Amino acid sequence: MSQEQPNNPLHGLTLEKILTRLVEYYDWDGLYDAINVNCFYNNPSIKSSLKFLRRTPWARDKVEALYLRTFV
Repeated sequence: MSQEQPNNPLHGLTLEKILTRLVEYYDWDGLYDAINVNCFYNNPSIKSSLKFLRRTPWARDKVEALYLRTFV
């Protein structure tokens, strides 16, 4: 069931990989400055941020858009 998606730059990337790379690049403070989401400011961790982002589509969209602007 693996289909090629040449027009999708996020194909094959998990949300955890995206978030980890953004945190390595921006750090938590920089990530909060770029995307004003409380899970990046108040006791941030990959685990808690993933939980929030998986339940909140608008925040996930912002994280994915930031990843595309930064790395693609």
